[in-house]
Amino acid sequence: MSKAEVGSITWRDLTVDNASNVASFYRSVVGWRSLPISMGDYDDYVMQTPSDDSGVAGICHAKGPNAGLPAQWLMYVKVANLDESLKQVTIQGGKALTEVKKLSDISNYAVIEDPAGAVCVIYDEQG
Repeated sequence: MSKAEVGSITWRDLTVDNASNVASFYRSVVGWRSLPISMGDYDDYVMQTPSDDSGVAGICHAKGPNAGLPAQWLMYVKVANLDESLKQVTIQGGKALTEVKKLSDISNYAVIEDPAGAVCVIYDEQG
């Protein structure tokens, strides 16, 4: 998730109890390839297009940093300033479902819920 335009959807993750089975499901159903990513004692998966191995989504186990995330496709939307956006979430009738967490060395994120109950991730980049 690098140098994307503010407001753009840059990634999708699906967090589930058994990422291996669900990754296999999507390999069979839509033709994605999967690249295992070690999380220590288990693997999460980057799902890739079959033609050029472009990463299009992640399928993750609902543990470690993903514990407590809903089992739904979560889109990641880049914002200009995470703290300011989180203030607006509350002002506009939504709520933060997680505290701010580290996404990378230069990014932080939070899972939010809009007033209608839809969930997504917002993140920013410092630098």
